[in-house]
Amino acid sequence: MSKTIPSQPQAFEPEFIAGLKSIFEEKIVFNQVLGLKITALAPDGVVGRIDMKPDLVGHYAYNRIHGGVISAGLDAMGGLAVMAAIGAKHLDEPPEQRLHRFAKLGTIDLRIDYLRPGIGSHFELRAQVLRLGSRVATTRMEFLGPDGQIMSAGAAAYIVS
Repeated sequence: MSKTIPSQPQAFEPEFIAGLKSIFEEKIVFNQVLGLKITALAPDGVVGRIDMKPDLVGHYAYNRIHGGVISAGLDAMGGLAVMAAIGAKHLDEPPEQRLHRFAKLGTIDLRIDYLRPGIGSHFELRAQVLRLGSRVATTRMEFLGPDGQIMSAGAAAYIVS
């Protein structure tokens, strides 16, 4: 018996990417407060970036980023990964129709492990969906420093219906 090798996930259309970026970076105003920007968007994972700024300092003596920023950023990225996975699952629909599927998305469980102090000029956030069910999606997220070293790790569950 031969095994079929899974193909690479199909890329998103420019209209879908623009719409998802608009929702994430403009319509979710808290993401603007964090300075959270999408740097990569694919069906199998997403990447974002936060540039350090004085408003995000949690410990003034060390210029360390606030743990709440890390938590909120990873939660947002986990949600974005779920949006991307839902968008990929329904590629047969037009981009506009897929973008309306995110209305009921919400966090139901979030765990963050703070592994190292969040000190740096900028941070990279990564997320991927481990399982997309009909009602719940499970994700894994990472918060990385400028040198690529992992500073925090997260896991979350999201309601999708």
